[in-house]
Amino acid sequence: MNAPTKPSSGAPADDWRIDRARAVALFGTHAQDWPIEIVEETGSTNADLMATVKALPRKAGALVRPIVRVAYLQTAGRGRRGRTWYAEPGNALLFSVACVLPRPLEGLAGLSLAVGVALVDGLRSLPLGPAAGQIALKWPNDVLFEGDKLAGILIETAWSTDDASAVVIGIGTNVKGADALAAKVGALNAGVPAQVRGAAPTALSRALPTANLTDTLAAELNALEPALQRFATDGFAPFRQRWNGCHAYAGREVVLIEQGKEIARGVAAGVDESGQLLLDTASGRETIATGDVSLRLASDGAA
Repeated sequence: MNAPTKPSSGAPADDWRIDRARAVALFGTHAQDWPIEIVEETGSTNADLMATVKALPRKAGALVRPIVRVAYLQTAGRGRRGRTWYAEPGNALLFSVACVLPRPLEGLAGLSLAVGVALVDGLRSLPLGPAAGQIALKWPNDVLFEGDKLAGILIETAWSTDDASAVVIGIGTNVKGADALAAKVGALNAGVPAQVRGAAPTALSRALPTANLTDTLAAELNALEPALQRFATDGFAPFRQRWNGCHAYAGREVVLIEQGKEIARGVAAGVDESGQLLLDTASGRETIATGDVSLRLASDGAA
């Protein structure tokens, strides 16, 4: 396949690539030790790492440390529920992290939410000023900025035993090109009801004009490293308060959509200790597990 060409945004020639030397200088002590591979183009970094970890011995300690694969362009990138992830090289940070956690499959509950907390903390460490407070979380796996989608998380399990699970965590963060991306996604969603479309895309450069892939990668990996260690030991419980504190829809009326149809409506009341959504409905509080459902604000036009 042809290598991706420099975006036509007028940015400096080296601005759209990751500066390895700068990234290493910005990495914390532990993230520095993570093997990181950067490729021009691939189908999906998640699929690449899934193949790698599926070949590992199925036991705790099969992977000494997390491994990272970054691609400037993914030709088969996807989000939750198989949605396509649209990105132009240099405008989005697209990478996956593979790790073996010393937890059985049921012990992975809330992992995507814990990763979301780490991403918020990492992104807020950048020099965003007051705008940092506008970075928030949408259940179960989106990071929002001013209500629009800034980043998404896709977690896949390669294998699981009674005492260990191999997972691949895919992360896509829109760094630049918000207007072009919004126009493209808007055209593709023409005629689609608002409650099905979900949040419009945005980019980090709206808050930080100098946003770039290098600094964003370092910020996110530095936050992910301690988060994965803590999740490995304690699960989602220690992340719950922080997640609820970053909840974009806290106290607001929301609807749950499944296959384009509303299945529940109520006031979002945060998440429980396993990462399930707490929804205050007319008939009382309900807990909603992650699955083939989508969360939308009721004010977005859901019927």
